Amino acid sequence: MGREYEPTVGQWYEDLENDETFQVIRVDEDGEIIEIQHLDGDTEELDVDEWAELDLELTDEPEGWSGSPDEGEDEDDEDWDDEDEDEDDEDDDDLDDEDEDEDREEY
Repeated sequence: MGREYEPTVGQWYEDLENDETFQVIRVDEDGEIIEIQHLDGDTEELDVDEWAELDLELTDEPEGWSGSPDEGEDEDDEDWDDEDEDEDDEDDDDLDDEDEDEDREEY
């Protein structure tokens, strides 16, 4: 292959053969695995032999890159939690009503 670069976490690369841009997000030196993230958010694991076969060029972070789509899901999760809390509050109100009914029966 033409150019050979060491995988560096946070660095962006262009795969010239496949015309794809990706970022290295993790390097496991013990397991000899490089985890990359493509522009569409998909992740992929490559072993060191696969990495060595790539025809790469260093590139800058793509304009408008906002990170992984998983980051946006956190906001949705927070909304989900709020809904759960609202439902829990309603359940508590039901319990309070039952307690009041029990208190009335005792008298």
